[in-house]
Amino acid sequence: MTLTIATETIPLVVDVDGVIRVGKTRVTLDTVISAFLDGATAEEITHQYPSLDLADVYLIIAYYLRRRAAVDTYLQQRQREADQIRKQNEFRFDPSGIRERLLAQRANRSL
Repeated sequence: MTLTIATETIPLVVDVDGVIRVGKTRVTLDTVISAFLDGATAEEITHQYPSLDLADVYLIIAYYLRRRAAVDTYLQQRQREADQIRKQNEFRFDPSGIRERLLAQRANRSL
């Protein structure tokens, strides 16, 4: 019996917004790599995100380890974009005093 060596496809897909997701799930590359860098094992990641396949998580971790610089650059860009969106939202919707406003609304409803 001979073992057939097959090439594995990395289960990463770029969505319409340019976000890299794992296969047909909504889980992002950012999420998997962040969990891995925080010390989670592939098993722990699939436990936390049941839509992920264990073999796919191992493939993604291997992809990251082989292309660390490129993936880190992508992750840094995503973080800059997230920071920019957060700042825009804070400008549009002032978060200062929100707790007090919400508590006042709650008090008014209970009257």
